[in-house]
Amino acid sequence: MLNRDLLRIERDAVRQATGVLTAANDASESNEQRDARARDLLAEIVDSSPEGSRLDDDSFDAVIQAGINDLYYLGPIEELLPDTTISEIMVNAPDDVWVERAGLLQKTPVTFEDDEHVKFVINRIASADGRRCDEAQPLCDCILNRPGAIFNGSRVAATAKGIAVDHNILNIRKFRPDAVEPEDLMALGTFDQRMLEFMEAIVLGRMNVVIAGGTGSGKTTLLNACSSFIPDNQRIVTIEDAPELRLQKPHVVRKTARRPNIEGEGEITIRQLVIHALRERPDRIVVGECRGGEAFDMIQAMMTGHEGSLTTVHSSNAREATTRLRSMIQQTGTEMRSEQIMELIASAIDFIVFVNRFDIDGSRKITEIAEVQGMQGDVITIGTIMRFEQTGFSEDGKVLGEFMPTGERITPAHREKLFARGVYVDDDFWFRR
Repeated sequence: MLNRDLLRIERDAVRQATGVLTAANDASESNEQRDARARDLLAEIVDSSPEGSRLDDDSFDAVIQAGINDLYYLGPIEELLPDTTISEIMVNAPDDVWVERAGLLQKTPVTFEDDEHVKFVINRIASADGRRCDEAQPLCDCILNRPGAIFNGSRVAATAKGIAVDHNILNIRKFRPDAVEPEDLMALGTFDQRMLEFMEAIVLGRMNVVIAGGTGSGKTTLLNACSSFIPDNQRIVTIEDAPELRLQKPHVVRKTARRPNIEGEGEITIRQLVIHALRERPDRIVVGECRGGEAFDMIQAMMTGHEGSLTTVHSSNAREATTRLRSMIQQTGTEMRSEQIMELIASAIDFIVFVNRFDIDGSRKITEIAEVQGMQGDVITIGTIMRFEQTGFSEDGKVLGEFMPTGERITPAHREKLFARGVYVDDDFWFRR
């Protein structure tokens, strides 16, 4: 990572090299050949400058590599992308770049030259996905396209200066290419063996499950892990805003929504994909995240022969997940009354799994598994089956606590549905061991 003095040398060299490299561009050469040609030219330019000629070998190499990154890749943040310990990259200003590691935010020494430098990187990402981020379209949601790279498919959100008051803003939520197994999450302390067994039971028993939580709480990761419990002989259709799900199953059909192009045409919404998926004989539908009107179609699908479907929603607790779903359904313009919508949700959803990220140590834990038991008046009745009880903190600041059942058994209706599918939960399961 370059300090300000080295950054100035690198940027001057890139400006001098750009015209020469553009004029000599050869479409037939490989990226390796292109980079090697640029490396030689940058080395010549830097070595001939008064400041560059005095650099030590490490600084010289760092300047040349940064120049390659600016010419053909994503500039100063390029070196952060392959780091598998980083889950998110946040550029708030040219000299204010943060990352998330293990759930905690850390400021980095990464520096851009100025706002135009940040804007250039944003435009490079956006244009590769057929998007733009400028005064006319200052908000950009797109995908980072780098075929073959471990971060290919990462989600990108950018805001152009003007709407962003002080600086151009760039956020990259890195895509995780490997499938996460439930045992991996258990080893991280996300849940214990008993929670794992219960989640396996409700997925095998084709319960409709909503995974709820806040931003960055690990909902999609948990959804990926839970999908491993789905039997191999079932047809699964996954629907997402960005392709993050990696279901290690033999019969999976994957679909992603498409945003409008620059002319405002060609949009395919998640709601359209859910409706279309119903015609493709799915045993289960897995929607990466319900954010709007697709919740209505997802709920209806759950009630019309597609039991065992899964999705995620943003909420601050398990109960709020149901009211969030109601709000989404109301966005469709339905004439159903609020209590009718809640009755629909109560009939469709069987269990809600709430996952939380603890700010103090960045850990992610399932803090509640709740059963949707029915309606009492115009209110959905929810019973907490299991929860995480925090007991304190370790000497190194880690959250301490215990996963435990509340003693409340699931309702006879759900027990019978599980039993009908060959899944039996022993009575001892509901008590502390």
